[in-house]
Amino acid sequence: MKKQKAKQKAFIAAVLGGPKPWTGKNMRRAHDSLDIEGCHFDAIAENLQASLKDMKVPADLIAEVMTIVASTRKDVLNL
Repeated sequence: MKKQKAKQKAFIAAVLGGPKPWTGKNMRRAHDSLDIEGCHFDAIAENLQASLKDMKVPADLIAEVMTIVASTRKDVLNL
């Protein structure tokens, strides 16, 4: 899980503009063999949102992050 958290942190930082560009696999390729279902995606998204709230991240930034996360849904679920 530690490795996954590091990947999520790097991806979110990159799509928010800094400091390093995303150099990992694209979302579809990274998740194509994992058989992730919508309920799994939703649970991760909900946990991320709750964590950001717990860390007192401003609501507008949380909304931006969650919009980005939602934009990856089809690729993560291979739809």
